[in-house]
Amino acid sequence: MSSVHAIPRFADEVRSSARLAAPMAAGHLSHGLVGFVDTVVAGHHGITTLAAVAVGTALFWLPMMMPMGMLMALPPSVSELDGAGRREEIGPLWRQALWLALGLGLLLFALMTVLPMVLAPMGIAAEIVPGATDFIHAIRWGIPAFTLYLAMRYLSDGLHWSLPTMLLGFGGLLLLAPLGYVLTNGLLGFQEMGAAGLGWASAAMFWLQMLAFAYYLSRSPRFADLRLYTDFRRPDWRVLRDLLGTGLPIGVTVSMEGSLFIVTALLIGRLGELPVAAHQVAINVATLSFMIPFGIAEATTVRVGHALGRGDRAGIRRAAFAGLALVLCAQAISATVMLTANHAIAGLYTADARVAALAASLLLYAALFQFPDGVQVLSAGALRGLKDTRVPMLLALLAYWCVGIPVGAGLGLGLGGFTPALGPRGMWVGLTAGLSVAAFLLARRFLRSSLRVPISGQTPAAPSVTMTEGG
Repeated sequence: MSSVHAIPRFADEVRSSARLAAPMAAGHLSHGLVGFVDTVVAGHHGITTLAAVAVGTALFWLPMMMPMGMLMALPPSVSELDGAGRREEIGPLWRQALWLALGLGLLLFALMTVLPMVLAPMGIAAEIVPGATDFIHAIRWGIPAFTLYLAMRYLSDGLHWSLPTMLLGFGGLLLLAPLGYVLTNGLLGFQEMGAAGLGWASAAMFWLQMLAFAYYLSRSPRFADLRLYTDFRRPDWRVLRDLLGTGLPIGVTVSMEGSLFIVTALLIGRLGELPVAAHQVAINVATLSFMIPFGIAEATTVRVGHALGRGDRAGIRRAAFAGLALVLCAQAISATVMLTANHAIAGLYTADARVAALAASLLLYAALFQFPDGVQVLSAGALRGLKDTRVPMLLALLAYWCVGIPVGAGLGLGLGGFTPALGPRGMWVGLTAGLSVAAFLLARRFLRSSLRVPISGQTPAAPSVTMTEGG
């Protein structure tokens, strides 16, 4: 392809990726705003409540990363089928994914029932444990709804239609914010629940979002030809095994990245209320900024998967580099805001001057890892589009658990001969180190894998369930 045609085609790819990514990123941003609402409501209720929500949220999302990642096998599979002109296979595949989502939701519900028992043995400060336990026991009732919602959302995303994710995400906030405030503070005749109130409000939001998405899929003409709610069959273990073959490494990879942040929060939980509360403020800001590149990465997964279905090797790389261009722009803005407005941002979350001052200093560290964080999530998304998931899983394990966690724990807690202990700031240096190594390894992996993609007519097929479900 000549350079005369390459530049316009790349510009077209950037525009297509941006159109797909915008509602995806907005949908992720709405989920990030759940943490913002929780943090602001808890922060104004009291430092103990804020610390309890910080630890409870960390312990909730640590195991939740696995089913989220496993269900991420659905968008590239759906997109590949769509790109290959095999739309009739999408409905049966999605119905099997629903079984997987339901099973994962029930398994996670059981785990959340017993998980708070590890708080005290982990050394979490005693004053934080009761509130964190109440938060987890309340929010667990929304887990099955959340995993089913993910299956519905990933179906829609895989078909290049992410508007429902955005609308339902922000719609859920219209319930969470007032309900969480009322239950936490005991207004309108309700008992004051503290951290538990935010857990119950989040669970109610998950159910509302799932039911609304299910209704939308049943009524929208966009999905009518897929016949999503017809011919339900029992679980097909062959199809589920194929989904797990792709999804399990994704789940481990996502868990490795998420655990870098979550384990950091739990380790800081050993330092007391003030460091935990400040970390919760800073990490929520970093999480909100991460939702933009995360949405772009998911759009890149879909665009790469669609090109894979067409057997378009050049289109695969073009989609990835278009996503990278968008991510670098987004991260430049995020880093600039964190560097210049850190004190103003921290002041939005809490009126406690000590918490705000420490959180503002941590935001400077967050600015440092914006670029490596964007590159690693974009690279991981492009690799998911290629269904290259097993080696990236090992690379994530190396970056986050062999670099990020040891460096953070050593610097932050004074372990392994590192003295003096730097507290939360040392833990955030570990975050930066882990993300930087992951960015380098995953980007290099994509550059190599994309050169080995089969040309048109040789592309491996996505999981097929037509014969099984159709008899």
